[in-house]
Amino acid sequence: MTSPAAPAHPSIPEQRFAALGLTLPPPPRPMGVYKPCLIDGKYLYVSGHGPVREDGTLIVGFIGKDLDMQQGKLAARQTGLAILSTIRAQLGSLDKVKRVIKVLGMLGCTPDFSQHPYVINGCSELFAQVWGEDLGVGVRSAVGMGSLPGNIPVEIEAVFELF
Repeated sequence: MTSPAAPAHPSIPEQRFAALGLTLPPPPRPMGVYKPCLIDGKYLYVSGHGPVREDGTLIVGFIGKDLDMQQGKLAARQTGLAILSTIRAQLGSLDKVKRVIKVLGMLGCTPDFSQHPYVINGCSELFAQVWGEDLGVGVRSAVGMGSLPGNIPVEIEAVFELF
């Protein structure tokens, strides 16, 4: 019989993020009529984000044509950082997030590309580093698309549970 996972300490996500030595890009501005995120009760819904660099520019290109699998994974990690930036901008701290509930990863990729889960691991691994293996990994889908806005290679949306 296994014991239940220990509850997350509210200051751990920010400490873990700082220990990674990463820098957040600026929170992206909506490219249409929608909110970057929305709180409903104890859940935070984050709209689709793309791979925003630290200078605010987007990583662009088609996975399987312009970008290889590893470059796609790095774009997914950068997209995860953009999501963290939005969370911090909206909530003030990553510590207000208890756990990851769901991640939906969409790839702009060639029809023959089949390593969608590997690419989206770039984001999922980041979240696991920030919230830990138990709370940082939720349910997930990874799918290919014919195109994504602005020719970005990755778009990710997510749902989080709040404290």
